[in-house]
Amino acid sequence: MKRTISHITHFLLDRFNLQDDRADEKEIVIAINREVHFKGPNLWTLVFAIFIASIGLNVNSTAVIIGAMLISPIMGPIMGIGLGIGTNDFDLLKKGIKNLGIAAGISIITSWLYFLISPLHDTNSELLARTNPSIWDVFIAFFGGMAGIVAGTRREKSNVIPGVAIATALMPPLCTAGFSLATGHLLYFLGALYLFFINSFFICLATFIIVKHLRFHKKEFESTDRERKIVRYIWLIAIVIMTPSIYIAYRIVQRSIFESNAKLFVAKEFELPRTQVITKNYFMSGAKKSIELLLFGQDISTNAIDSIRKRLPQYGLRNTTLVVHQGLDARQRIDLAEIKASILEDVFKQEKKSDTISAIKTQPDTSAPDLRSELKVLYPDMKSYSLSHTNAYALDSPRVDTVYLFTASFNKRMSGKVKQTLQSWLKQRLRADSLLMYTSP
Repeated sequence: MKRTISHITHFLLDRFNLQDDRADEKEIVIAINREVHFKGPNLWTLVFAIFIASIGLNVNSTAVIIGAMLISPIMGPIMGIGLGIGTNDFDLLKKGIKNLGIAAGISIITSWLYFLISPLHDTNSELLARTNPSIWDVFIAFFGGMAGIVAGTRREKSNVIPGVAIATALMPPLCTAGFSLATGHLLYFLGALYLFFINSFFICLATFIIVKHLRFHKKEFESTDRERKIVRYIWLIAIVIMTPSIYIAYRIVQRSIFESNAKLFVAKEFELPRTQVITKNYFMSGAKKSIELLLFGQDISTNAIDSIRKRLPQYGLRNTTLVVHQGLDARQRIDLAEIKASILEDVFKQEKKSDTISAIKTQPDTSAPDLRSELKVLYPDMKSYSLSHTNAYALDSPRVDTVYLFTASFNKRMSGKVKQTLQSWLKQRLRADSLLMYTSP
């Protein structure tokens, strides 16, 4: 048994050995040092990449944004910081932090100038995706950073580095921050910087881990006292940088787990035959967590709600407040248009279930994307919406057109300009030529 375990261990260590094809340590350090410095060609390349990324975000083009991420040299200073911490190179650490700050500042200012001049100021899905980091962004940044530093320490260079540049997405958050400054969206600005900070920290952490694993030589100092002093400074700076990042990552994990558990709880406990959940909101602020639901249909008794509330801990929702609006309380919060939207949604779901197999094969895909997160940010006054495909029949010809039908209800009346902006955004987001839109009040 011990012999088998030994063979398996030896096999795994041999297969995952990072010393194979490793480049000379001096070459690796020189290459990373060269990428840290932002001057001349590096700086011009950064500016060009910023403009390309800003245009891609402006026109909602994923392909253009990917191109900008491939061009951008901004990952150099981040890897330099990780290498500096791992080798006790205080000068490299200072240079990395300084140049990362310069690169981030130039990126934000350049994109701000672009969006200030650009006639397009609509907030689209590519921009919104860079304002609300999730736990997946943490994982992508960390594992992307791991792949990047491993590839950077090889003699044979591969296409890993460009792939890492695309996956970790350092440029788009900075350009989104510039857009936010140009349009006055403070929350977008903070969210975008938040995402950039998360990505930078975990790429830096991955670099540090691999450098320590490969046992890079630490910088030698003239005296032991100076070495201790420099090492203390390095770790003090590292702790100052790491502490908020660790807390931020922890909060992201907690929020993701809470929202996942809350969605499961609502789906399971409020699947009732004569009562429908019109809207559901999940709130988390520090230790305070709450689920707020708006119900329509047959009222649920207080005892039944209390019984459901007691099952919250079973879904990992201990110390979570459940607020249910129904009856008179619900009628004060919803209007006829909202009820119609909800009923229409159910009708289309039933129609979809009753489609025959032949119809499914011959008809195009009519699934509508979930726009709730985007609409919640763009139109805070929107209470509910319904979106689906429907057939438009012309009475003077046999032609039948398939169009999107969008209905929405708002807390207050919308101006004609806002309606037009919403309709234009929906057409662009759905890539639809035709769209029927009804709003209330």
